[in-house]
Amino acid sequence: MFKHALVGVGDREGGVGAVALARNLVSDKGRLTLGYVYPSDAYVWARARETYHSAQREGGNQLLESVRSEMRIEAAQQCTSSPSIGRGLHELAENLDVDLLVVGSSRRGPWGRVLLGDDTRDSLNGAPCAIAVAPSGYADGAPAMRNIGVGYDSSAQSEHAMSVARALARQLGAKLSACQVVMFPPTLFIGARMPTEQDFDDLLVRARDHMTALDGVESHAVYGRTDEELAAFGAGLDLLILGSRDYGPVGRLLHGSTSQRLARMARCPLLVLTRAAREADSGNTARSGREMPTI
Repeated sequence: MFKHALVGVGDREGGVGAVALARNLVSDKGRLTLGYVYPSDAYVWARARETYHSAQREGGNQLLESVRSEMRIEAAQQCTSSPSIGRGLHELAENLDVDLLVVGSSRRGPWGRVLLGDDTRDSLNGAPCAIAVAPSGYADGAPAMRNIGVGYDSSAQSEHAMSVARALARQLGAKLSACQVVMFPPTLFIGARMPTEQDFDDLLVRARDHMTALDGVESHAVYGRTDEELAAFGAGLDLLILGSRDYGPVGRLLHGSTSQRLARMARCPLLVLTRAAREADSGNTARSGREMPTI
């Protein structure tokens, strides 16, 4: 399991949900740090900036302390300013050398924004470690991790997600399943015949045949939009794990982001393994000689 998690707290509701999820993902000997990011407003009058920052830090620390007390946890606290929530959380994560960043999906943010929109999206973009998103209301009845699922497509990213899921499932005694969502590439319809029902059946058969090679995993293959089908798959899970391609801004424009869309739609906690997390696990494996990633 993870060793050190940074929990981004923007308000009470999202904060307690993120803490509840972090406790499920961090090992018994692991550490938690609660982080609050407030806007470094360049438009504040120069003579009022010291007062502004002091008031923001005081309010942030009071919020973190209230969440810490409510959840009855031992955790460090960090307050910082940044032009954006995502950037501030990334900087904190790098400075603290955490291996997991956890955010909540509360509908209220420090700038009056929808946390599940701008702030979570910013946190997912280019995160320096794995990132987990707690669904709204998660703290009200955070279940034990008994059913873990993986979004799978045979890519290197999904293979890494599968190896992490196997390690978690083994440690928690959880059931493991995987779902592959298939569809015809849009270019197929340019100057070509429309696919028939048999084409769809053949596509699913090939995917299901491939999924059967995943030993010890309950496998599913469906046709449809990736985000919608994975959200439906996640409805029966305690955790859905995805690998991230980290396309960058141009790639996101061309390909979209399944992780970002799922963060809005998923009804279960989402764990996104970024490229940075994948590279860190590869480095740990190379140094230790172990086959499974250290999480």
